[in-house]
Amino acid sequence: MKYSLLVGSVLAIMVSGPAMANADLAKAKNCMGCHAVDNKVVGPSYKDVAKKYASDKTAEAKLAQKVIKGGTGVWGAIPMPANAQVSEAEAKTLVKWILSLK
Repeated sequence: MKYSLLVGSVLAIMVSGPAMANADLAKAKNCMGCHAVDNKVVGPSYKDVAKKYASDKTAEAKLAQKVIKGGTGVWGAIPMPANAQVSEAEAKTLVKWILSLK
């Protein structure tokens, strides 16, 4: 019994590890001040972003640049400010995570 609980716990950590790491990156880069996974805050929820761009093959590159440079008009009148503290590699990591949310 204890062995199966241990194996289950290890598997849960292995499966959720990368997703949690990317949520932690979003928090560290202040993305969660305007966004949340499941609900609109100032900007759209990450799940809404994933849904909107699900069939867009250019979404990853386009959104990574938007994370870094900011943007306007796609989700309403409130602009997304540039985030100079996010590197291109971090932006790609964040966007991959966001687009993986269902």
